[in-house]
Amino acid sequence: MVQRIDVTGFDGLRLAAWEFADPPKEPAGAGSTTPGVLLLHGLMGRASHWKSTARWLSGRHRAVALDQRGHGRSDKPSTAAYTREAYVSDAEAVIEQLGLAPVTLVGHAMGALTAWQLAAKRPDLVGALIISDMRASALGAASQREWDDWFRSWPVPFATLADVRKWFAEDDPWLERPSPGRGEFFAEVMAERADGWRPVFSRRQMLVSRETWVHDAHWEELAQVRCPTLVVRGLDGELGRAEAQEMVRVLPRGQYAEVTDAGHLVHYDQPEAWRAAIEPFLDGALTP
Repeated sequence: MVQRIDVTGFDGLRLAAWEFADPPKEPAGAGSTTPGVLLLHGLMGRASHWKSTARWLSGRHRAVALDQRGHGRSDKPSTAAYTREAYVSDAEAVIEQLGLAPVTLVGHAMGALTAWQLAAKRPDLVGALIISDMRASALGAASQREWDDWFRSWPVPFATLADVRKWFAEDDPWLERPSPGRGEFFAEVMAERADGWRPVFSRRQMLVSRETWVHDAHWEELAQVRCPTLVVRGLDGELGRAEAQEMVRVLPRGQYAEVTDAGHLVHYDQPEAWRAAIEPFLDGALTP
C-alpha cells in the first residue's frame, strides 16, 4: 500500500510525500519502536523511483519517499526557491512534520547531497545516512553547459511511452551502451499531453536547481556528518572509486560499498544487488 501525505515545505510550498506500508506504521519519534527512513530522489527523479527499495524497507521501518520541490506531484511554481537551502530545509520540515527523527536518510545524486547537508546542519534529526552515486567535488561550468545542451537534444514531445523508453535506453547520445533501466527511469517521469509525452518537470527549473551545486565542492559539509554513513557507487556510475573512497576517509564514520553492473541509477539498474549492498549497513544502524 502507498499512502500520499501532503506536507509543507519550509516556505509554505505544498510537497507530496509517499509512505510505503501495509498497514501504515505509527510515526517514529518519542515512544515509537519503528525507525523512520526518508528517501530522497535525484534531479529529475520522483518518489516512485524508490518504490522497490521502500517496499522492502517498510518491513522494519516507516519508509517515506518525498517528491522534492519541482518534482513528481509536488508543486512546481516558477517563482519558488530552487536553492540548496530550500531543498535541505524542505527535508528538515518533512522529518519534523512526520515525526521521523532520528531518521535514516537515503539519497541518490542530488538527494544524497541534500541528505548529507541536512545531516551536517541538524545532527539531532539524523541517525544514519546512505549516499548513492553523488560526488563531493565541484563539477564546474562546463558540466552545466553540457546539461543544457543535453536537455535541448531531447526529441520532445515523444509520440509514445515506448519511444521514451527507447530514446533514453538506446538512442540518447550520452549513452555509452544500452540501459533498459534508464529507459524505465525516464518513462516514469513523463506524462501524456495533447501533443505527446513530456516530462513532468521543467527542464529550466532542473538547470536552476543544478546551478546551485555544480560550481562548489562539498567536502567541508561532508566532514561535518557525525552519524554512520555508507557511500555507495555503481561501478559504471558518475562517482569514481578514488573519490568515493576519499569521501569515506573524510567522513568521521564512513563505510564503502559498490554495485557491479550498475551505472548512475544504482537502485534502478540492480535492485537486488543494491539491497545486498545497503542492508547490512541498515542492520548495523538499527543496532543500539
